[in-house]
Amino acid sequence: MSVPHIRHAVLDDEETLARIDRLTWSPLHAVQPRPQPPYPPFFTERFGPRDHLVAELDGNVVGYIRLGYPTPLACNAHVRQILGFVVADEARGAGVGRALLRGVLEEARRQGARRITLRVLGHNAPARALYASEGFVVEGILPEEFLLEGEYVDDVFMGRTL
Repeated sequence: MSVPHIRHAVLDDEETLARIDRLTWSPLHAVQPRPQPPYPPFFTERFGPRDHLVAELDGNVVGYIRLGYPTPLACNAHVRQILGFVVADEARGAGVGRALLRGVLEEARRQGARRITLRVLGHNAPARALYASEGFVVEGILPEEFLLEGEYVDDVFMGRTL
């Protein structure tokens, strides 16, 4: 089995990342409606290639993780937040998610961050288990924060020191 290779995204990854995003959409992890054409650009003014790490298996991009600031405040600049995390269905179970998560922790440290946080839907047990196994702890829960496909879902805030 191949080992995932983690690298920074480049502009040429945009189409592939957008396709993976669309194909993996699920109410398990998405609060936005299912994407419909015309599709917006994947990279934006707010989040460009510099804000994404991508995973490759056998030379094919199979996932990404987006790292950013939780707020624009200078007093919060020591914190980074995971703001997007997707692994293609065909690459699940190959260690891609864990490799991306470990890569983003290292990238946050490289940027000088002291803490990293994320938000995950309460019913997303696989993601919550992965985060917990990498040292994230639940720091807060917003009960029934989202109504997704007729079900109320908690918004779970997790974090860890770096």
